[in-house]
Amino acid sequence: MMTTQTVPVEDMARQRLRKEGGAWLKQRREAAGLSQRELAERVEVGYYTFVSQIEAGRGRIPSERYSVWADALDMDARDFVRNIMAYYEPTTYQILFGDERKA
Repeated sequence: MMTTQTVPVEDMARQRLRKEGGAWLKQRREAAGLSQRELAERVEVGYYTFVSQIEAGRGRIPSERYSVWADALDMDARDFVRNIMAYYEPTTYQILFGDERKA
C-alpha cells in the first residue's frame, strides 16, 4: 500500500518565504559585487555551498551571524535584520513593522 505525504500549508509558505529571502540575499550579494565564494570567505563559513543553499532557500542564516553577514554585504545591520526577518520570521516582522515594505 502506497502512502502519500502531504505538506502542510504552513511548511509550503515557509519554504516560499525562504526562497524569496534567498533571492533577496543573492540580489544583495550581486549588488556588493561578490561571488558566493567571496561572500563565504567574508562570513567565515568555510565553503561557498552554504551560501548557495541559503540563496536557494534550503537553509537560513543563524541569527547570531546577522551582523557578520550585514558587514560582508556592506549593509547597515538593522536594515539587514529588518529585511531578513520578513522572510525568516514573518509573524514577528508583521508585529513590529506592520505593512511597511521591505527595502
